[in-house]
Formats: sequence, C-alpha cells, structure tokens
Amino acid sequence: MTEVKLFSGTKSQSLAEKIAKHYGKKLGDLTISKFSDGEMSPSFNESVRGCTVFLIQSTMPSSDNLLELCLMIDAAKRASAYKVCAVIPYYGYARQDRKDRPRVSIAAKLIANMLTSAGADRIMTCDLHAGQIQGFFDLPLDHLNGSAIFVPYLERLLSENLIFAAPDVGGVARARAYAKHFEVEMVVCDKHRKRANEVASMQVIGDVEGKDVVLVDDLVDTAGTLCKAAQIIMDKGAKSVRAIATHGVLSGKAYENIENSVLQELVITDTIPLKQASSKIKVLSVADLFAKAIHAVTGNTSISSLFI
Repeated sequence: MTEVKLFSGTKSQSLAEKIAKHYGKKLGDLTISKFSDGEMSPSFNESVRGCTVFLIQSTMPSSDNLLELCLMIDAAKRASAYKVCAVIPYYGYARQDRKDRPRVSIAAKLIANMLTSAGADRIMTCDLHAGQIQGFFDLPLDHLNGSAIFVPYLERLLSENLIFAAPDVGGVARARAYAKHFEVEMVVCDKHRKRANEVASMQVIGDVEGKDVVLVDDLVDTAGTLCKAAQIIMDKGAKSVRAIATHGVLSGKAYENIENSVLQELVITDTIPLKQASSKIKVLSVADLFAKAIHAVTGNTSISSLFI
C-alpha cells in the first residue's frame, strides 16, 4: 500500500480537518499563493511522490474554488503522486446536466472534463443533483449518499404521522427512497417555473392533513421553492413541516426566507460552510462518512456498507 496524504482547498478547510481527524491523519501542508490580480498558485510543502493523494474541495461559488481544485490536481500529478483523488463534497454546476432549452451549456459534463484533464484518477462526491452525472466521467466515481447522515437523525424524531414530500417532480425518487425506508407514504409538490430561482405556481399531490411532513431535497439555494412548498403543505392541514437537504448553498435571500417561513427546521450538512447562524438551520457533518469512504478506497474494500 502507498502512503495516503490528505490536503484541503481554501474554502473546505474546516470540513477537511474533520475528515482528516476521523481518518486518523493530519492534513498535509499545502500553500495556495495568490498574485495581486487574484491568480492562484498552489504548492505542496511536503513530498507526495508515490503517494495516494486526496484533495478535499467543494466547488461552491465562486468558481475560483473549482479552478483551485484543478490546479491542486495538476500540481500533485506533476509532483509524481501515485494517484490523485478529488474529494468534492459539493459538486457545483450539477444543475446544468442536460440541454433543457436550445443553445445552453451542459456545465456538469464540462466540469467532469476539466477534472479529468487536470489529472484526477478518481472522484469522490455526495448527492449529485442528478445521478446520471456519474456517467459523465470515464474514471472511478464514489457517489456517497446523504441518507447515511439524515436517517439516524430522523429516526430520533420518528412519529406515527410521519410522511415525506418531494418539493418538485425531479425529487420524487429521492423522497420515495426515504418513504420506503421508513415504510410511510409520500406526496409531491408540483411546481412551474417562469425562470431559474423563481417559482410561478405550485400544488400538492397527495394528502398531508394531520401529518408531520419532511421535505427532501439535494440542495437549497434561495430556499424559495422549499419555503413555498412548506407553506402550501401547512395550508393543506399538515401538523408540521421540516426539510432536509444535503447541500446548503443558501444564496440571495435564503436566510431571510427560511427565518420567515413555516418550516420547523432545515437540516443540512457541512459540504458547504454555513455563511451565518440561523435558529432554524441545523448542520450535520459528513466528515465521518467521507473518512470511512477514504478508508475503503485505500484499503480496496467495498463502500456499500456506507449506504442505507
């Protein structure tokens, strides 16, 4: 077995430190220098020759985080690392996974090409916006599932009135997986958009009266859809509404929307650092999940035990 070394990008330092602690190693010494115009230059301050290197960096806005990760991969390959694995807790640009209208980019595929061209030998990520993005890569990809984090938390809140809801049609499979695990029913919020981040209309398909509803999504951006779905569900007679989402992008008026909503709580993970505290937002850590996955990869063992 080769020596394993873990390094962190600038914006994922806190999560990377937790992952390294759970894994049982300290983070490696890496410096990201910047020129006065903002140009980045990563350099490893220790040898990575012949090592299996894990580079931890979410690609949340700004796009500098993505470029920084690509430069880190390139630097590791040029320093003769044996294998380079890009650990991307949040894989940005994943919402652009197809041509849903003429003359648009399939950004998720472009990012996959960039990471491959930079020299990544393996990708490790969590809850892609669309599972088929795995097929955009011609190299091994470990797609971890946030259910391993959320299910134990929800089990402590289990009630006889529990029901799961998808905030849109695209999230039906995700919500159904939770409903099947807990052996309860699910409902769907059917929405229509005029443009990105703006919901024109929404209706609930299914009965939520007297139920404790859990909305399930992969990410929360402006929280507009989530808050509107929660309000409509309460208007339909639900007892309570809470939401779980792996990635807390939380841009624009997200914090204000959540605080002013009928949501009892929003449970997210630390794949993206929280910008500000909120009484309604609870953060669970994915550090142990990623540490176990890294152990499995380096030990050539199955990661199927990490899935619920």
